[in-house]
Amino acid sequence: MRAVIVAAAVAFIISLFGTPIAIRVFTALKAGQPIRTIGPATHQGKKGTPTMGGVAFIIATVFAYVAGHIALTTLPERQIAQESPTMTALVLLGLFVFCGVVGFLDDFLKVRRRNSDGLSAKGKLLGQLIVGGAFAAVALYVPSTNGETVASEHISFIRDISWLDVGKVGSVLVFVFVIMAMSNGVNLTDGLDGLATGASILVLGAYALIGFWQYRHWCGDSDYARVNDYCYQVRDPLEIAMIAAAAAAACVGFLWWNTSPARIFMGDTGALGLGGLIGGLAVATRTTLLSVIIGGLFVIITMSVVIQIISFKTTGKRVFRMSPLQHHFELAGWSEVNIVVRFWIVAGICVAIGLGLFYSDFLAVMG
Repeated sequence: MRAVIVAAAVAFIISLFGTPIAIRVFTALKAGQPIRTIGPATHQGKKGTPTMGGVAFIIATVFAYVAGHIALTTLPERQIAQESPTMTALVLLGLFVFCGVVGFLDDFLKVRRRNSDGLSAKGKLLGQLIVGGAFAAVALYVPSTNGETVASEHISFIRDISWLDVGKVGSVLVFVFVIMAMSNGVNLTDGLDGLATGASILVLGAYALIGFWQYRHWCGDSDYARVNDYCYQVRDPLEIAMIAAAAAAACVGFLWWNTSPARIFMGDTGALGLGGLIGGLAVATRTTLLSVIIGGLFVIITMSVVIQIISFKTTGKRVFRMSPLQHHFELAGWSEVNIVVRFWIVAGICVAIGLGLFYSDFLAVMG
């Protein structure tokens, strides 16, 4: 627990005090966010606000992970099994950083061209596919020190579903799909001050709890597994808890400056990075299908875009005034702050339901 707390505290401090530095740097570089003319008219006042702020909380998370490992050296001998960086950390932090790199390229092109046209849709998807595929191969084909891999060959809900064995190739495809779906889901949720940041904090916080719970009931803990019939067959749950907690805390520090009126935007740098990390956490904790509930707000907003596109192409009519869904409510007259807070509530409800299902499964098995 100490390592998780240290990682979260370090991430929060670095992000809280590092984000103003990022604001000054990106302002000096004239890295202002271009605003689409087809969006809500109220957004035009945000033009010029520095973007690429995701760099701040990505860097904070990486440094916090290192600090967490330093804290591990003070733990009793039995608990230092994960003292060295693991394959799980490589996959999760790699997804966070390199999905962020794809987003950074998109943000950079927008800033350089002084318009909202960054990477093409195909270019962005290709970048996500390459990153997801590369780390899927690592997660499925490169075993860790105890012979386990980061990802499983089974589809998972709260744990692996034994009869849903899709093999390594199938698991790679599932892994890539989850990463692409989550990264685009968070990206679509971004757009109102603090919306994606706050929702991501809730989801990452949930995965910090899940990771730590799995660590306390871990098959890799010989003392626990010897006296209990039920344990979680995952790889490096303490690593998962540290990274999720650090990322959540880093986003809290960033939210201080990102809440309305935002002094900096996370940009695609932050949105794609966060989505990649959340997708990786879902796979690593064996909660792939449960992530649809935990990240329910991202799913709802993504589906609003899908429904709008299908409806317009098939009938020529729009279901919503504008998609993603948050812009529909803007045009309906809701204030930005109201939308953000109410969507946070929805995200919190989804997280609560997901955690409830996770814990109820444990009670059912142990009972």
